[in-house]
Amino acid sequence: MESEIAGPAAAALASLNASQIAFIAGLPKAELHAHLNGSIPISELQKMAHEYFRTSNKSASDVVQIGITKLQEGVVLDEIYDFFDLFPAIYALTSSPANLRRATRAVLAQFLDGPTPQCAYLELRSTPRETPEMSKMEYVRAVLDEVEKYPQTRAALIVSLDRRMSAEVLHECVEIARTLKVKGRRVVGVDLCGDPQAGNMDTFSEHFAEAKRAGLGITLHIAETTSNSDAETLQLLSYAPDRLGHATFLNDEAKMIVRRKKTCVEICLSSNLLCKTVAKLDDHHIRYYLRQDHPIAICTDDTLPFRTSLLGEYALLLAPKPLGLGLSEGEVRRIADMGMAARFG
Repeated sequence: MESEIAGPAAAALASLNASQIAFIAGLPKAELHAHLNGSIPISELQKMAHEYFRTSNKSASDVVQIGITKLQEGVVLDEIYDFFDLFPAIYALTSSPANLRRATRAVLAQFLDGPTPQCAYLELRSTPRETPEMSKMEYVRAVLDEVEKYPQTRAALIVSLDRRMSAEVLHECVEIARTLKVKGRRVVGVDLCGDPQAGNMDTFSEHFAEAKRAGLGITLHIAETTSNSDAETLQLLSYAPDRLGHATFLNDEAKMIVRRKKTCVEICLSSNLLCKTVAKLDDHHIRYYLRQDHPIAICTDDTLPFRTSLLGEYALLLAPKPLGLGLSEGEVRRIADMGMAARFG
């Protein structure tokens, strides 16, 4: 995986010596914020696309080819919204249960296999999708079939709820998560995700309450952009989330709530830098949480478009300034421990 990374993570990794790389590779690390469809290895997508072209109509194949080409060549992200344009091609490729299982296998292997796995534990997340070939329930079951091939101590699934979902679809997705958890399947939480500017957060209150009653953890993408209002952020915090994704633009009141409740913040350094929600590492909100010794978890977000790995993200912690944060090995170990402690599983 390291040979496929680029950008800030690759530069940070290249600045480390062999001993430092061995140190971060050997740390027990938890990946708690990895989106399935954004983490499929490009080699697997290319194979799937080649097969797709033989069986689909020309116009649909062109859409897929454009997306695959962008992902293969590296994506220039001027705004966070640019990233969402990449998904139609990937969704087309993972619209059948067989291809979804295949993609899930590849993502799990990327994080968990090999002599020095990227992480000790992975909570993979994905939004249930209904396609002509499967229902939302069948979608989640297909992903779980692959997740559960690993020990419970190594892998679990978070069901994502898109901000654009209707109340009816939200209820359906939470009920899928609840039902499968009751049956002993390895669903450990729900996530709020999607276009940061979409949706009415009033709609989500009862559904997060239901998820909590079912014993599911809650993590929320929150305050990702300057356009997200303080009122919305405080509303989302009132739902008592267990973890927060990004939390880039919390105001002082929100920070005090997060600190008081010791809510773990999922930090995705390369994602923030490449989406330009953070200008440079020196400006990153991770520094605030480090000063407060507040729980954080270092994560990749989407390994494919952000051309990173969990090793690369940890390299950004250890690398000397300005390539990294210049933290000590003791500080990096402490961060890894905090991530492991924040697992839903």
